[in-house]
Amino acid sequence: MATGIILQSTLTCPHCGQVTEETMPTDACQWFWQCPGCGAVLKPKPGDCCVFCSFGTVPCPPIQAGDACCG
Repeated sequence: MATGIILQSTLTCPHCGQVTEETMPTDACQWFWQCPGCGAVLKPKPGDCCVFCSFGTVPCPPIQAGDACCG
């Protein structure tokens, strides 16, 4: 993994607005995330590879490195 990769991203639930800081995995894409506020299970928007690319403040590590995501 390239240096300078940010592993922290803040996810915002589009249903209730809950904001949660999460650590992104470096060895797999995260396709689902359950909001701790309302319990909604988020999945990536069409065209995005993971929940961090759809709902996070920072895209996933493979995208940051300029690679294709693991999806």
